[in-house]
Amino acid sequence: MLDRPVSEFSKPTRRLPDQRWQVYPQKPEFAQKLAVLTNISPIVSQLLINRGMETPEQVQAFLNPESLVLPSPLEDFPDLAISLELLQNAIASQTKIAICGDYDADGMTSTALLLRSLRTLGAQVDYAIPSRMHEGYGINKRIVEEFHSEGVGLILTVDNGISAFEPVARARELGVAVIITDHHDIPQKLPPANAILNPKLIAESSPYRGVAGVGVAYILAVSLAQQLGATKGLIQPMLALFTLGTIADLAPLTGVNRRWVKRGLQHLPKSNLAGIQALIQVGGVQARDEGAGGAGEQGSRGAEEKISNLKSKIQNPKSLKPEDIGFRLGPRINAIGRIGNPQTVIELLTTDDMGVALERAMQCEQINASRQEMCQQIEQEAIAYVEAEYVTSLQQNRVLVVVQPNWHHGVIGIVASRLVERYGVPVFIGTYEDEGHIRGSARSIPEFHVFEALEYCHDLLGKFGGHKAAGGFSLPAENLEMVRSRLIEFANQCLEPQHLKPLLKIDAEVNLNHLNQQLYQQLNALHPCGMDNPDPVFWTPNVQVVEQKIVGKGHIKLTIAQTIDNQEYRIKAIAWRWGDYFRLPSRVDIAYKLRENYFNGNTTIELELIGVRLPIQIQQFFVSPPTTSSTTFEYNQRQYTCGFYKNGIEAELRIKNSEGKVLAMQPGHIIGLLGTNRQNAKEVDISQPQYDNIIQAALQALSVLSAGS
Repeated sequence: MLDRPVSEFSKPTRRLPDQRWQVYPQKPEFAQKLAVLTNISPIVSQLLINRGMETPEQVQAFLNPESLVLPSPLEDFPDLAISLELLQNAIASQTKIAICGDYDADGMTSTALLLRSLRTLGAQVDYAIPSRMHEGYGINKRIVEEFHSEGVGLILTVDNGISAFEPVARARELGVAVIITDHHDIPQKLPPANAILNPKLIAESSPYRGVAGVGVAYILAVSLAQQLGATKGLIQPMLALFTLGTIADLAPLTGVNRRWVKRGLQHLPKSNLAGIQALIQVGGVQARDEGAGGAGEQGSRGAEEKISNLKSKIQNPKSLKPEDIGFRLGPRINAIGRIGNPQTVIELLTTDDMGVALERAMQCEQINASRQEMCQQIEQEAIAYVEAEYVTSLQQNRVLVVVQPNWHHGVIGIVASRLVERYGVPVFIGTYEDEGHIRGSARSIPEFHVFEALEYCHDLLGKFGGHKAAGGFSLPAENLEMVRSRLIEFANQCLEPQHLKPLLKIDAEVNLNHLNQQLYQQLNALHPCGMDNPDPVFWTPNVQVVEQKIVGKGHIKLTIAQTIDNQEYRIKAIAWRWGDYFRLPSRVDIAYKLRENYFNGNTTIELELIGVRLPIQIQQFFVSPPTTSSTTFEYNQRQYTCGFYKNGIEAELRIKNSEGKVLAMQPGHIIGLLGTNRQNAKEVDISQPQYDNIIQAALQALSVLSAGS
């Protein structure tokens, strides 16, 4: 069996994540110098160097964003002055104002922010949000004409409008003034609005450059309140909504976003907005234990009982972290926009009645539970489709276009993100609205620009929009194959084969004995973390997986160990949605983020695994097998022969016992073959101890052989 070619090896069914690890260059001397100058720890200074900090001044501005000297928004946004004039005139004359929002968290928080502030400032204002299912993203002619028929004199778009040339032109035809507030990429032709507020139109050096739609709304509302001399009681509620929308929209946490979000996270738990209080309660943020906030468990309880219990005691944490919004509050809001009625969220965030707020928050909770189930089902169907149709052509196509009927359009963007995470290529995913039309979402990798890709196909598409990392589109069904070909052409122009693995950026190598509460507290200096200021990622080589089991809906819970100076250090870990990779080999390199776990009143540091690979020395064996083809070794008082055999692309390790039985495996796979020949060989899980131990012994024997040759 050792002499059989690799091409006859049956394809294993389970692998480790196929990732490319990129570890930042370590600069210990510079990090130490920066640490002394700025009075921070060397590890934090190395992390700041990784994030582009080069001077003590940059470090201080980052660590203390309140020290930033901000220019007036009137200086940076050319159309802000005319926007304020239009709004002031409308308020003074009681002209009807209408807000056209969007159905994601950014759009809904923006809508609620402007509704609350304009009503407080005396405006006559209402809103509309287009139907995700029937109309898609952005203001349209129907909404414009409906506003006009209702006597609206000023339309204010939030988180949309920058690409809506025809609807805006129609509004102007009808004599309705339009202010566009948006943050999406700028099209070749701007709409004929009276004023456009978009950070992509201002200087790249501006601290306001990275604001999301809710950030533009916040700047407009605060500027208006200041001009009218009516800021009292307005700023904190608007700051709460800004913080919620900015984090949920994955806006970069740099510049003013970092400054305002840091304030907002401290303010949110004591916010006087009933909807924020209700969301925190229903989202289980205060509990901070492993069972808190689970949508399935909470959704199964009766809404009336839940509301009654929540009303009885409102007790929120002192401060929130971005992950509280990103993983608990944001998804509950986004779920409504995806598969529910956005009016639920607008009422949640604009009501002052705690009873109404709790009822709307429970509706968010129940819809989110349905959204989770829907996502899981569609993801499984999408993976099965890709594995059957496209997995062998991804290296050539460099982009994945997946269109199937009967998928819910509201959740396919989430599935697209998970497919990117799994396959490492840009993903365009769609579903049929009817026999003749397809609507979809796109998610990307760092080297691929979604909006530019959609523009490359503009003559084949209907509506489209977005930015570098994500977008939305529609197209006639008959154009599907032409769009697929055009996207493949675009992807092959900008992507190289080495780009086609999920990229994992790693800050530094750390041993398990250094992972403690003190290190975790030092890392707090970087918070709030998010886009453009990611959570620190560390890696530890050649650890032992001593325990592992599946928990929840396909997560792996583990205990990791590392022996240093004859002392073993152990730590708990979780790998979200890694059920497909279970069981992990007993020896791996791991990449992870640090997390605090609160359970039964105790706080411990745990790992959130985001990367795993075979230890580097094992990888090297497979890439460059020893020149000597085989050697013998002894294990448990039995003699074995082992060797590497390269045929085609991948090498294969084979271990043969004295009875002629062979164990064969390929790199990255955790399923091997065991038998006396390939015809009767059975598949075995080589991560199991009885196989893994003998593999480690074989690799050790080959290592000794290689070193001596």
